[in-house]
Amino acid sequence: MTILDTLRLAFKGESVAERPRLARWFNSPWGAAFTDDAPFSYDAAVRAGYERNPVAQRAVRLVAEGVGAAPVESDTPGLAALANASSAGQRLFETVAAQLLLHGNAFVQILRGPGGEAAELFALRPDRVTIVPDARGWPAAFHYCAGDAVEAIDAIATDGRPQIVHIKGYHPLDDHYGLGCLGAAAEAIGLHNAATRWNRALLDNGARPSGALVYDPGDGSTLSPEQFARLKAELEGAYQGPGNSGRPMLLEGGLSWQSMAMSPADMDFAGLKEAAARDIALAFGVPPMLLGLPGDNSYANYREANKALWRLTLLPLVSTICEALSEGLADWFPAAALTVAVDRVPALSEDRERLWTSVTAADFLSREEKRELLGLTAKEAA
Repeated sequence: MTILDTLRLAFKGESVAERPRLARWFNSPWGAAFTDDAPFSYDAAVRAGYERNPVAQRAVRLVAEGVGAAPVESDTPGLAALANASSAGQRLFETVAAQLLLHGNAFVQILRGPGGEAAELFALRPDRVTIVPDARGWPAAFHYCAGDAVEAIDAIATDGRPQIVHIKGYHPLDDHYGLGCLGAAAEAIGLHNAATRWNRALLDNGARPSGALVYDPGDGSTLSPEQFARLKAELEGAYQGPGNSGRPMLLEGGLSWQSMAMSPADMDFAGLKEAAARDIALAFGVPPMLLGLPGDNSYANYREANKALWRLTLLPLVSTICEALSEGLADWFPAAALTVAVDRVPALSEDRERLWTSVTAADFLSREEKRELLGLTAKEAA
């Protein structure tokens, strides 16, 4: 029994006692997303990660665009057309994949036509959606908040059909919301951004480490507050910044400049930044080589990395989205399912070619058995 069947029985008042009780508003970052004391700020994490970090943005776009370009097909043309249509000007699968990576949740609303048919699939922004559970903790409705407007959408319509398909990543501590990759990559993103700012500050200071201006007149006197303020203003205006790099310094009596060497920790900032970039790529399931990170970037390794991306990240994510949409649209398209045409994936063409060669060389198999191993139907074999 699927979760949609369970919700239908709950609305009909059947088999309610057999369902386990779910926790309401467990300690989840998304459960408190609309309060002032939220433990995790999704907006701040997206700005720091996706908008300002090139590694995280490229990793998300690489996965999302790959999922959006995956060949999705169905035996029912209407289901395939509905899934492959754009959602608010963007490809549905690409939008859903990006939401799952960043937020861990994707809410696809099923918009109906005049005759009650499924006319469009619209991906709602997950940070605007709040799950409203019933007395036993099962999702009963969804609140969509856009500005000051709040729209309540029942999980199951009056005709027993679902209105929203909730796709989520596995969260071991939450019954309602999924877990994305952005939280796991937050520390690495913060470290990478801090290293970038440090390098920028070093460049602004002439790509040299800082130093100290020493005042030693020999008589033990010190600078007056007015002299200190004037000297500080002259240093900031005449010698700091990239435009003043290499400019000779004119010092008065008793003043000397003492350079400070970079510590080994400072000199390892490049390695620290590279390690943070690899952690970001690992969190989003992208081989570091595909993000242009330093390493052995030969053609053979790049090709294998592309295969690994499809096998370990893209295909499982596409299959998850296909299964969820097929289940949600089962009332309109019974006995139909969305699948990925693996044969049409260019990155996996060599694997398919090796399979065809191996099956062709198997003389102990009949022609029909070979076609069956290759995934060809009886109609295609005729």
